[in-house]
Amino acid sequence: MDWSEDDGQLIARLAVGDSAALDALYERYAGVVFGLVLRIVAERPVAEDLLQEVFVRAWQRAGSYDGSRGRAGAWLCGIARNLAIDELRRQRRRPQLVSEHDDRDPPREPSAPNGREVAEEAWINLRRVQIETALARLPVAQRQVIELAYFEGFTQSQIAARLGEPLGTVKTRMRLGLRKLRDILQGQGLELEVD
Repeated sequence: MDWSEDDGQLIARLAVGDSAALDALYERYAGVVFGLVLRIVAERPVAEDLLQEVFVRAWQRAGSYDGSRGRAGAWLCGIARNLAIDELRRQRRRPQLVSEHDDRDPPREPSAPNGREVAEEAWINLRRVQIETALARLPVAQRQVIELAYFEGFTQSQIAARLGEPLGTVKTRMRLGLRKLRDILQGQGLELEVD
């Protein structure tokens, strides 16, 4: 993948109708955007259609992109999130062949499997994708200690023992990694509390 141009330059080229810039953005972000949309709509064919629509919208709206409000990846994920939520709303309005409730009961507002509203679940999934993408940009050693601590629940002492590294090294990697992660996420308009 050619990363010689930053996202802002690609979107500026896109705004003047450069289809090669669209190809480059698609190559960079299609995987992340597709993953987000698929998590929200949970149907691969629908997600594939929405993926294409995201990049059509990016093509149409490239002139409105404001790099000071966030990175291109976050902008594309925002478009994807909105389209996916709109699709879920459209699906709810479509007539159901079999009623899921007694006709005497008012219909219930659909919610995500864990009881959260669909929009809230979509927002959580968007943030998860953004954090995963940011983590992938960290050096391996820093990413490894953060993942062990935050995703697997290990203490810093347990991480040091597991990796065979001095505790001070683990603490330094954790601190540096969290700072870099915060900086990456702030560049996307998100906040991460780092002590």
